[in-house]
Amino acid sequence: MNQVIYDSRGGNTRKVAEAIAEELDVAAEDVGAASLGPADGVVFLGSGCYGGKPGERMAKFIEANDFLGRRVALFGTSAGGAGSEVKAMEAAVKEKGAEVPGKYFCKGQMAVIFSRGHPNPADIDAARKFAREMAGL
Repeated sequence: MNQVIYDSRGGNTRKVAEAIAEELDVAAEDVGAASLGPADGVVFLGSGCYGGKPGERMAKFIEANDFLGRRVALFGTSAGGAGSEVKAMEAAVKEKGAEVPGKYFCKGQMAVIFSRGHPNPADIDAARKFAREMAGL
């Protein structure tokens, strides 16, 4: 079963997570209340970017779980849209034994002036496409 787990402070990553989850017909789960399910699907992990890294709750979730043999697709949002949070999550889950078949990141609005309007409809459509590709749909 596929799973979508996210860490979002401003709501940008939550929007992307909900689009991915809707595409997969599952619920998006806030990382604070999530636990890993069966290992037979793809685990989608997403976070905003905070100081060039994923959120602290996501970092702790990755550290606390065993990803050996799991397929983990990563996604993120940041004001700059560079994806450094995704790269950091990739290194962390690979160290815990995960296979990372793909990654997606886009800009996310910060305050009211940085990356205003993101994630936009094109970002959400790209996230949905990413979900289908990763899940083999």
